[in-house]
Amino acid sequence: MKLSALYQIFLDCNEVTTDSRNCPDGSLFIALKGESFNGNAFARQALNDGCAFAVIDESTYAVEGDKRYILVDNCLETLQQLANYHRRQLGTRIIGITGTNGKTTTKELISTVLSQSYNVLYTQGNLNNHIGVPTTLLRLKAEHDLAVIEMGANHQGEIRFLCNIAEPDYGIITNVGKAHLEGFGSFEGVIKTKGELYDFLRKKENSTVFIHNDNSYLMNIASGLNLIRYGNDNELYINGKVTGNSPYLTFEWKAGKDGEFHDVATQLIGEYNFPNALAAVTIGHYFGVEPNGIDKALAGYVPQNNRSQLKKTIDNTLIIDAYNANPTSMMAALENFRNMQVPHKMLILGDMRELGADSLMEHQRIVDFIKESNFEKVIVVGAQFAAAQHSFTTYPNAQALIQALQTQKPQNYTILIKGSNGIKLSSIIDYL
Repeated sequence: MKLSALYQIFLDCNEVTTDSRNCPDGSLFIALKGESFNGNAFARQALNDGCAFAVIDESTYAVEGDKRYILVDNCLETLQQLANYHRRQLGTRIIGITGTNGKTTTKELISTVLSQSYNVLYTQGNLNNHIGVPTTLLRLKAEHDLAVIEMGANHQGEIRFLCNIAEPDYGIITNVGKAHLEGFGSFEGVIKTKGELYDFLRKKENSTVFIHNDNSYLMNIASGLNLIRYGNDNELYINGKVTGNSPYLTFEWKAGKDGEFHDVATQLIGEYNFPNALAAVTIGHYFGVEPNGIDKALAGYVPQNNRSQLKKTIDNTLIIDAYNANPTSMMAALENFRNMQVPHKMLILGDMRELGADSLMEHQRIVDFIKESNFEKVIVVGAQFAAAQHSFTTYPNAQALIQALQTQKPQNYTILIKGSNGIKLSSIIDYL
């Protein structure tokens, strides 16, 4: 079937689903494959449960004579092509966002600010890969003024691929850091991959990049772009500084050299979130959101999903940053925690995953920093931290730590919890 014909079917359907457990009436089911499942096998169930059509790429799963089955060569490629076609038909202005750390929080902040004045579509959660990006684009409606599309990567070429689907008009890279080194090969590979967003925008007419002027790695790869800069320098498009961090981030900002100062008290933990918040200010101001609306949006945003969250329990105060971790974000969290003016600081840290040959060295570097920082109590979880040289209390996994906490729970501590999602430190929260 031609893409244009499939697109008409898509328009006649309410929405797209790739999950046979979620089949709204009148939706279009696209059968994707994974390591342990074949969506083609669920096409009949999807149709029975309410889908109007099912896109499949294995003819044996079609019922002869049933025109609700649409046979294509490759369902994943069809999903991606359909999303790009839809994006082109609507012509919605799209802001592409990537980066090593903070991209999901920054995406949320940008979307919250822009929503003060616009109807904004934005990536839900962190659905930022080769499936999540096209699925998000297919949620675009004519009434959307702007879209904020998050793009993630763990190997070279992935951001370029996602840019070719989303075709952003504007771009922002939050930062570059040491993450997924196994897939990128090196820190230089990280920079090159994130920079694929800049490469795409260089070739697009009238494109604009929002850039953190204080990040030398980004500035070094930003030549030939139309830059809207933010940072500490008094004369930047948007500039500001941190005014507090005990425990929530507060900051002030102004537009240009002679702008009026605005004070913002956020519900975010960590000075490392200041560039993320300033990026949202910058993009909001660029698109004409009133300053008071920007301030209101940032003050009202409450982080979710174990990202820079503060939680008070009966026994302790928890700083939960357990969704992900890499050497750059781990060090930023530790430096921030060290500088916080709170009593009885305790660390519970989990392994940083996907670091390849650099893993032991990077874990040792974190351990050495902790030794110099005089935290009152330190617990580390996972084989990589266990292999480093230290005398901290060590557990092989989160379940072993939970067993220990059930017999000896810490009390009256402020506890930073951080580790890669695969270590499952979020499971210990109920025991603290």
